[in-house]
Amino acid sequence: MDAFSHFGICVSDLDRSLRFYCDGLGFEQTQSHSVGAEFGPLMEVDEPKLESRFISRDGINIELLWFATPGHTGDGQRRPMNQLGLTHLSFRVDDVEGTAARLVELGGAVVEGTRTTFTPTLDFVYCTDPDGVRVELMKLG
Repeated sequence: MDAFSHFGICVSDLDRSLRFYCDGLGFEQTQSHSVGAEFGPLMEVDEPKLESRFISRDGINIELLWFATPGHTGDGQRRPMNQLGLTHLSFRVDDVEGTAARLVELGGAVVEGTRTTFTPTLDFVYCTDPDGVRVELMKLG
């Protein structure tokens, strides 16, 4: 049986993203790779030079990719929820407000107006990582 491996996220500042995901959301760095042109055809990037850092939490693996060459593209704005493709990462937390505040300290942002609370035990808010990836924080029960 084949198994899920990981998500990949292109980042503009590798150290900042490592702090965000590790210090803010409890991931641990598990692997580190320097990648060159040999992966250009796979990535569809001409002559890439990049650093790859795998981080893991609760059996979920994320690969953070920082491109020294040719650099990254995009404006770092979060994607609309109804845009085709990956919409967000979601994490269960014990303290939505406290975790959100910590993520802001680590370069993220709270998406104002998304805080949704149904009861003291059903609490949600969207944040973004430093490069605009939408991150849902949720407290359930």
